[in-house]
Amino acid sequence: MKKNLQNIDPKIFNLIQQEENRQATTINLIASENYTHPAVLEAMGSVLTDKYAEGYPGKRYYAGCEFVDQVELLAQERCKKLFNMDHANVQPHAGSQANLAAYFSILEPGDTIMGMSLLEGGHLTHGHKVNFSGKIFNSVQYGVCKETGLLDYKEIERIAEQHKPKLIIAGASAYSRTIDFAQFAHIAKNVGAYLLTDIAHIAGLVAAGLHPSPSQFADFVTSTTHKTLRGPRGGLILCKNEFAANVDRWVMPGSQGGPFMHSIAAKAVCFGLALQPEFKDYQQQVINNAKTMAKKFKELNYTIVSGGTDNHLFIIDLRNKNMTGKDAEETLDSIGITLTRSCIPYDTEKPWITSGVRIGTPAITSAGAQEENCIAIVELINDALKNRENSLKLKSIKQAVLELKQQILFNTQSYQSQNYKEYCL
Repeated sequence: MKKNLQNIDPKIFNLIQQEENRQATTINLIASENYTHPAVLEAMGSVLTDKYAEGYPGKRYYAGCEFVDQVELLAQERCKKLFNMDHANVQPHAGSQANLAAYFSILEPGDTIMGMSLLEGGHLTHGHKVNFSGKIFNSVQYGVCKETGLLDYKEIERIAEQHKPKLIIAGASAYSRTIDFAQFAHIAKNVGAYLLTDIAHIAGLVAAGLHPSPSQFADFVTSTTHKTLRGPRGGLILCKNEFAANVDRWVMPGSQGGPFMHSIAAKAVCFGLALQPEFKDYQQQVINNAKTMAKKFKELNYTIVSGGTDNHLFIIDLRNKNMTGKDAEETLDSIGITLTRSCIPYDTEKPWITSGVRIGTPAITSAGAQEENCIAIVELINDALKNRENSLKLKSIKQAVLELKQQILFNTQSYQSQNYKEYCL
């Protein structure tokens, strides 16, 4: 395939080669990124790309769907088994589309929804004013306690009782602690609201049994497949049987047309891999690495929002280091460490500047990182940030980053039974 691409479109081929090299020579701490399995990439690049299959298995609007029907049914069954839910729709192209379809399956424009504020760790699609969720629906937001950085369930309950939302959304994109889905279910029941849990970031941890599952509490569960699940880019919706027909109608024809059958096949591969015993080992290492890094940063006098982490990510408040999140992100990118700037709770900086950075461990764990490697990464980050005005020092740190990345890739103790190292190289 690469030979064909090189001959037909050498510009695109060369750009892909450059991206492969960038990934192989940098340390990736972006919490929403991962290195997916080569088998997932193989499914994504298969002839299923060529098949149009509007509708659902057994009820397509096109002929020739006997094999893609089996692919989608496999994806559905594996997804339901993985998350212990009644019904799975695996067609959403992304997490945003999954949320859109789930919302419209029970809501009308103007209905009140309640989700976590983006500035305090939520997601755009949880009711932010610039997103469809905040424009189509009446959105009220909850956040975290200013002193602790933790979700305050009594305050969440107070807001819910005041506004009586029709839907409560539990989930986050920058929250490092365990989410109490039972508490959210209690609050939702008391105000007569539906409960949707968006587990896009923690789906892999939930699948592995290392974060409490929302399955017994939520009416709907939405997720992406490309973060901790290590799958292709895409989304999914799980729900109770009573909502299945409406969810399916709002995915197709409500918000999408033809499904991406190559992506659905890749999702099926991803779910199959996540059902294997070694997947739990991987997820446990993800958590161990995050905890190790957060602890080391604290030893170096960095402020960790909420004081630590229970999952795959954490937020560093950089105000005591006299730098912004943008400063840190750009400095670290220049030495081959990629992460994302992040708002801290009640941030006074603008969202494109921020007072913090978000650090995640899924990708480096897939590459082979162990605790000792994570300590070395923290030390390199600290060294770079302390010397961010010293170009010569940064140059030597960049070389150390490259050497550490190669060491991680050849870590023989990593949980890489599925040849991730071969792909990362």
